[in-house]
Order: sequence, then C-alpha cells, then structure tokens
Amino acid sequence: MRKEIEYLKKYYNGNLSDAIKRLERGEAVQYIVGNVDFYGYELVVNKNVLIPRRETEELVEEVIRRSKRFLNPIIIDVGTGSGAIAISLSKELGISVYASDISKKALEVALKNATKINADVVFFKGDMLKPYINKKIKVDIIVSNPPYIKEYEEIEDVVKNNEPKIALYAKNDGLEYYENILKNAKYVLNDEFLIAFEIGSDQSEDVKALAIKYLENVKVETKKDLSGKNRFVFVYNY
Repeated sequence: MRKEIEYLKKYYNGNLSDAIKRLERGEAVQYIVGNVDFYGYELVVNKNVLIPRRETEELVEEVIRRSKRFLNPIIIDVGTGSGAIAISLSKELGISVYASDISKKALEVALKNATKINADVVFFKGDMLKPYINKKIKVDIIVSNPPYIKEYEEIEDVVKNNEPKIALYAKNDGLEYYENILKNAKYVLNDEFLIAFEIGSDQSEDVKALAIKYLENVKVETKKDLSGKNRFVFVYNY
C-alpha cells in the first residue's frame, strides 16, 4: 500500500487522510484520484470504466507502428471504455478514429476525455461491431481490448470489487467477444486489414483458431508484453 499512498500524495488534491481511508477500504487508487496517465495523456476514470493498464499502452504503440501500412487508415476501437485507445491513436496519428461501447456511462467518460484532450474521436453506442455494420462503415483497422476474464476465474480483490464487471468478464472461457468480433469482421473490413487484440495470457491459441475459422487467408501473430506474457494477437492479410 506504500506505493499507492505515494501516488495519492503526488496526484490527489483533496483530503489525504480521507483518501487513505478509502484506500484501506479497498478502493482503487486511480478512482480515488479520478484520473490516470495513459500514453502521456491524463484521462478521467471512474467506476464506470476499466482502469487503463500499461499493457494497453503497448497495444497502442504496436498499432501505431503497424498502421503505417495504410494510407490515412480508418480505425475503430471496439469496447472503448475510457476512450484510452481511440484517443491515443487519434492524437498520435493525427486522424479521426471511431470508438464504441455498449455502456452509456462509459461513453460519457470517453467523450469527456476526448473533449479534454481535444482528440478527434467519433463515438457510437452499441454492442461490438453492430454500430459500424448498421452505418455501413468500412475500416482498415479494428482494435479491441474486450472483456476476457473467464467467469469463474479468480482475480485480485481490488479489481473485482472496483472495476465494472461488464468490462472484465466474458462467457465461453473468456472468448465471447473475440468470437463476436471475428465472426462479424467481414462486414466492416476493407480488402486489406489489421485486427489488433489485447488478450489473456493463455488465450492466444484459441483466438488464433477463431481468426482462422472466420477469416480467409489471414496471418495471425502473437506478441508478448514487457513482462514476457502472451498479450496481443494481430490478424492481418497483407
């Protein structure tokens, strides 16, 4: 808890003793402070959105690198939460990005962040790819860090008791949303495409199998995070 208290001292502007009591009761330090640094941008966070992690910064970094394959890429961020991925990509690439979430409250946070940071992000409310299919939007890159924790999986109390369950858990051994996206991706993808996922460390082979099942002539690549765990899957056809 020493690390969290130091974080509070550095970033919290309110009554420190009250904040420490909240911390002792198990509240996440980022929610107490009310914001978090992500890819150099200060994002508002509350209990309606997942707290962006360092691993997701690595996903953004990799998408930026791979996006150079495309001229003026059209990108969608599926399950945007706080807007962290979409906002960072918009700012770093200097483009407009689409983002969606099924949670109205999460979208309110994401819109607040995009406005605060002056990022060009167009938000839609809806489940997975449905908003883009309905609007007949065609894209080059799909990025998603969907819920992927198995319903029976044990996780840290600070995560389980603070962060929104809708952003954490998925059916079908955590594969529900990967399958949903891969199954319907053909309706929104351009001829050349990239799909970039953050995954659970034991899910790479299952996600790869789903990609091969639903998409023709694709390459599937797994990449480790900085801690050496399988953390990202990239599906592409170029």
